[in-house]
Amino acid sequence: MDFVLDIAPVAAFVAAYYLRGHDIYAATATLMVAMALLLVADLLRKRRISPMHGLSAALVFALGAATLILHNQRFIQWKPTVFFWIVSLVFVGSAFIGKRTVAEQMFSAALGGEVQVPARIWRIVNWHAAAFTLLLGIANLLVAFNAPQEIWVNFKFYGLSIATFVFTALEAAWLMKRSSSTPPGSPAA
Repeated sequence: MDFVLDIAPVAAFVAAYYLRGHDIYAATATLMVAMALLLVADLLRKRRISPMHGLSAALVFALGAATLILHNQRFIQWKPTVFFWIVSLVFVGSAFIGKRTVAEQMFSAALGGEVQVPARIWRIVNWHAAAFTLLLGIANLLVAFNAPQEIWVNFKFYGLSIATFVFTALEAAWLMKRSSSTPPGSPAA
């Protein structure tokens, strides 16, 4: 259910783009409404707004408004890059601040919290995630500024979503190979 909600605003963006005859401005307005609805869904389901959804929504509202007011698509095209680069900085920061890295918090929750992995492995996964999100931001800029608008719209939905899914699946598999039933920090870990 969370994955469907995560991609719903981008799916609405792509649908509006094609249904409105490749109108990036109608798609941007649709994305803004969809992000607002996602925040409402977060509040209704979990009684709080997910930090990732909150960050994404803030960027969509700010850059979407700039896109619509200034009638310049470049602002909304920057949104995925800014989002990914902020997330990359959060991964990096978590390597130095706090007891658990962001990657450990995300993956252990996604894997049911039963995966026991040494702290060293969590740090490696965290650096993988930081590098991956940095590269996604770069890839978005390359496509946004060097390809036709329609290709960027498709890349934003299909390319970034598929890349994120594949990365997450590969990291989860890599983690599972290195996990044990022994608590972290014990001699066997």
